[in-house]
Amino acid sequence: MWHGAAMPAPSVAPSPSRPLAVVILAAGQGTRMKSDLHKVLHPVAGRPMLLHLLASVDALGPDRIVVVAGARREQVEAAIAGRATVAVQTEQRGTAHAVLAAHDALAEFDGDVLILFGDAPLVETATMRRLLAALTPDVAAAVLGFRPADPGAYGRIIAPDGIIATMVEFKDATAAERAVDLCNSGVLAVRSADLWPLLARVGNANAAGEYYLPDIVGLADRPSRVVETAAWEVAGVNSRAELAAVEAGWQARRRDAMMAAGVTLVAPDTVWFAHDTVVGRDVTIEPHVVFAPGVTIADGATIHAFCHLAGATIGERAEVGPFARLRPGADLGTKAKVGNFVEIKATKLGNGAKVSHLTYLGDATVGPDANIGAGTITCNYDGYFKYRTTIGANAFIGSNSALVAPVTIGDGAIVAAGSVVTADVEAGALALARGTQTVKPGWATRFAAAMRAKKAGR
Repeated sequence: MWHGAAMPAPSVAPSPSRPLAVVILAAGQGTRMKSDLHKVLHPVAGRPMLLHLLASVDALGPDRIVVVAGARREQVEAAIAGRATVAVQTEQRGTAHAVLAAHDALAEFDGDVLILFGDAPLVETATMRRLLAALTPDVAAAVLGFRPADPGAYGRIIAPDGIIATMVEFKDATAAERAVDLCNSGVLAVRSADLWPLLARVGNANAAGEYYLPDIVGLADRPSRVVETAAWEVAGVNSRAELAAVEAGWQARRRDAMMAAGVTLVAPDTVWFAHDTVVGRDVTIEPHVVFAPGVTIADGATIHAFCHLAGATIGERAEVGPFARLRPGADLGTKAKVGNFVEIKATKLGNGAKVSHLTYLGDATVGPDANIGAGTITCNYDGYFKYRTTIGANAFIGSNSALVAPVTIGDGAIVAAGSVVTADVEAGALALARGTQTVKPGWATRFAAAMRAKKAGR
């Protein structure tokens, strides 16, 4: 292990550009999740944990990415869809052994290697850059440390002035070492020229009988440096409870960021964002609103309580809900309105169009200032294919109407309430498509009397 004088702190400027490889360890069994889904594919904010990490890694522009997988690796391969090479760890013998599984994929690589964990998905690109910047020529490795509220069973780092004197797993730590609150996240950066020779020297003479990646720090002939980050950023997920805790923390930070950017959250703790939710200024979001991925909301819009939005685009000063569901492809123009108990899918509402209540619109285009009455549905599916409905500007669709696609309602046309429209309606026309009403005076009175008599005679 290196012993020497303290080194000066690294510059905050990025290190000189060198080739970069990223190794993501994702071979754990995940038995505590009790799931048929691979642990690293469980979502946080609507995106699998592994894909969170890959998004942050991609921003670095690495030359190579290797994901080390084991059981259920076919799920990992399908999820990353060619974005990385998959290496296989057939036995779970510790983190050093897992990194060795990436050796063949990086055999000809010469540069920096950043090692991450697929079940710790929130490490940010900026933190990765800081870690790589700390890997100066006189440093063997740069290790990401954190100070949790409860250090618990984390490995400890003894690092006066940022230079690592000792790194030890909790199981092997002395009482004095366990009293230190600087913990090892496991994330580190090291040069490839150092990594493989050091891994070959790692032994398993420890309480768990495993090959620990952090041991390379003690085996190196040069000092290593610790870079600290917030505990939430390196939080790992090994159980459903930990997944929920990571989700809750992510949501809390995103809510704070939204409000700081000019979004009104009436009851912040009840609003759930996706990883890619985009919300403009002066947007009001009422209680119990859930955003699935793919939602963008322009300035000044209002989302009323108890709405679910997925893959939707909301225009300026548009209004949604309460109790509305917007599915992928919903596109609301400026000042458009979607009211209570309305479902919209693959439909564009023009500026000022109104769909106020109890309506389903699927695969449709609605022109500016059109008004869609309560109970209207577009009959867009015949059991085999989907068809589109087009409703022109300023058209009026009466309540309880069924528009059987494919069909076009012209500009300014009116569809009478209760109509089943199966043919196009020209602009400015009135369409009535319902049975003729027949009235029989006194019939209801006579019927009621007969039924009462029949019932009394039983």
